[in-house]
Amino acid sequence: MTRLAIAVLVLLLAAPFAAEAQQLRKLPRIGVLSGADAESPRAAALRAGLRQYGYTEGKNIAIEWRPSLGKAERFPDLAAELARLKVDVIVASDNPAIAAAKQATNTIPIVMVLATDPVGTGFIATLARPGGNVTGLTFQATELQGKSLQLLKEAVPSASRLAVLWIPGEPGRQVQAKEAELAARALGLQVQLVGVRSPAELDDVFKVMGRERLDAVVIQASQMTFAHRARIAELAANNRLATTAWSGDMVEAGILMSYGASIPDLHRRAAYYVDRILKGAKAADLPVEQPTKFELVLNLRTAKKLGITIPKSLVLRADHVIE
Repeated sequence: MTRLAIAVLVLLLAAPFAAEAQQLRKLPRIGVLSGADAESPRAAALRAGLRQYGYTEGKNIAIEWRPSLGKAERFPDLAAELARLKVDVIVASDNPAIAAAKQATNTIPIVMVLATDPVGTGFIATLARPGGNVTGLTFQATELQGKSLQLLKEAVPSASRLAVLWIPGEPGRQVQAKEAELAARALGLQVQLVGVRSPAELDDVFKVMGRERLDAVVIQASQMTFAHRARIAELAANNRLATTAWSGDMVEAGILMSYGASIPDLHRRAAYYVDRILKGAKAADLPVEQPTKFELVLNLRTAKKLGITIPKSLVLRADHVIE
């Protein structure tokens, strides 16, 4: 075989691989900053949303998953990595992830999910005209504090003294905690704010709350409380404290109850923004959406452990009951 023939054969054999590599390079890439990993229910909800718009991971879209696994301090490095990769859009779930993504880039579009007080934290200008490179969905954790506490009071009518457990080191959390304090006082409850800066403080904090004979603890949304939800539920039960949180994931881990926007629903809806941006829309022009689906979740096993009988009327209204 002549050298020319060999060269032609090599080119013919290499052509399919080159075409495939070129196709892979052209796949739109989204980066995902989240406290949960690629196998989590939140990730599954995002994939499901993307499929509704015709995207399948590994086929016509690539996803760069960057989970913090509950350590909010990892987000700046993870966000910087996605910015260096020049992904087409970043989906950032929760305030610390959104803040890190916004710090890492002012050009790559950012779709925020689970954002609390996005205007107050400076993520966007207004809900209707977000401006800049950030849009997406709010979580309304701040606005729902009053409703959540009303439901707690209905579940545990004897509760009169409670603590609000919050994480000072994460952006936007102080507003949430203060709103919970105001809502509790409006319901005639005695309340104290309890800030926790590291998981190592949890044991001592719950022992103090137990000694002070508090009745309940309002667990505020944060990377840390979510990552350590099972431990928090255990400590609360050991100290005879009723608990309420923002997510059904928390209740599944042993928290007594939760009320808030549907987290899977918000992650599915994030795919709408990804699709619009990949088709040429600018984040600045896409209005920020507020949640439309809310869930009340109860854990009757935890109630039994605490000696609490949740009224049947409340159980019947729950979206999900763990028995």
